[in-house]
Amino acid sequence: MKLWGGRFSQQTDEMADAFHSSITFDCRLYRHDINGSIAHAQMLGRQGIIPASDAGAIVEALKGIMADIDSGALPIDPRAEDIHTFVETELVARIGDAGRRLHTGRSRNDQVALDMRMYIKDEIDAIDALIKGLLETLLAASRAHVDTIMPGFTHMQKAQPVTLAHYLLAYFQMFKRDHRRLAYCREGADEMPLGAGALAATTYPIDRAYVRDILGFRDITANSIDAVSDRDFCVEFVSCLSMIMMHMSRFCEELVIWSTDAFGFVEISDAFSTGSSIMPQKKNPDMAELIRGKTGRVYGSLMGLLAMLKGLPLAYNKDMQEDKEAVFDAADTVKSCLSVFCGMLGSATFIAANMRKSAQGGYTNATDAADWLVKKGATFRDAHEITGRLVLYAIKRGLPLGELSIDEFKNISEMFDETVYAALSIEACVEARNVPGGPARGAVLREIGEAEAFLCEIGVQL
Repeated sequence: MKLWGGRFSQQTDEMADAFHSSITFDCRLYRHDINGSIAHAQMLGRQGIIPASDAGAIVEALKGIMADIDSGALPIDPRAEDIHTFVETELVARIGDAGRRLHTGRSRNDQVALDMRMYIKDEIDAIDALIKGLLETLLAASRAHVDTIMPGFTHMQKAQPVTLAHYLLAYFQMFKRDHRRLAYCREGADEMPLGAGALAATTYPIDRAYVRDILGFRDITANSIDAVSDRDFCVEFVSCLSMIMMHMSRFCEELVIWSTDAFGFVEISDAFSTGSSIMPQKKNPDMAELIRGKTGRVYGSLMGLLAMLKGLPLAYNKDMQEDKEAVFDAADTVKSCLSVFCGMLGSATFIAANMRKSAQGGYTNATDAADWLVKKGATFRDAHEITGRLVLYAIKRGLPLGELSIDEFKNISEMFDETVYAALSIEACVEARNVPGGPARGAVLREIGEAEAFLCEIGVQL
């Protein structure tokens, strides 16, 4: 059944009908659609816009339809135009003319805007729960590796020694920001658009605030044209998901590199690895690589939404049907990636001995040698130049700085004395950086305490 057939004298072309149908993907909105319709029917009856008896019959029938879809007793008809048409057709089949009153004071334009806002709020809650679980995993790993020294990198070159806890807490901060972005995005989606009609609201004495309260929205949309043409909340949602994927992808890139024989920093569990069909020795970090690859897929959804919206005049246009598959696929992808990523990270084994050995190479203590000179009275620029010459000399000798003799130090600068050796130890390099946000043990423990307080604040039981 078409909800708009009265104006037409011809049947829709079969190919065109299939082309514009959305039932194959918007069927997942059935619960949101039915709950929105229940609230709308309750409001219509309360306001006397339709008979209270009809409103009651509609509500009970809609509850039955939802229960039957949930149980599988009522399969969704793929021939329906969309989920709204399917539900209304089934409603009329069950209760007759009373069901035809449901759409009074409503358009599919504000109806689908409502469904999408409800869906996105639910998806944000589900994704945020996974983010919280990941934050717990990162915090647990950080606690376990406060004293695990490793090299930090810039330009993929060894730079300065840090600790694995400090490194992991950097990712904690990234996903903490993701949590906050999701909360802000949810607030933007938490406005109830029903009552906007097709674009110009309705002549019926509806009570939008009543529907808002039933459905648990924070507010109602302020402008009926904007209410039906706005998909900012979809773009913001997928933008948040793109950031989450970017952070996972960066970490996965590190896990892929760290798991190589050249690094040997981590062993990913067999449960999250695969092998080769031809090379029997291989253990491949495929889950990390897939997450890295799927990041581009979510970016594509974001670009698709932006491109779809950029040229649309107000108000609703059929182009906007293209929002759903992008949003659905991005949400599904992020949820599956977060679940796998958390399991992969939680079961990974970090190889502290290899990390420490790597941190001792690459002259990661050179900055500390320069700082030692500054504390002896040199300007930083002079200290930088002196230390650069010292490193060049050590490279030519094939020795770490700590194995040069004091005479060799003094040949570079008379400012050096025996106390420089203590400053160049890998532990000293880390512990000297005891400033807020730094890698020293005390600073890391303070950051862990702040992370624990944050998780408690957002309702995570530690």
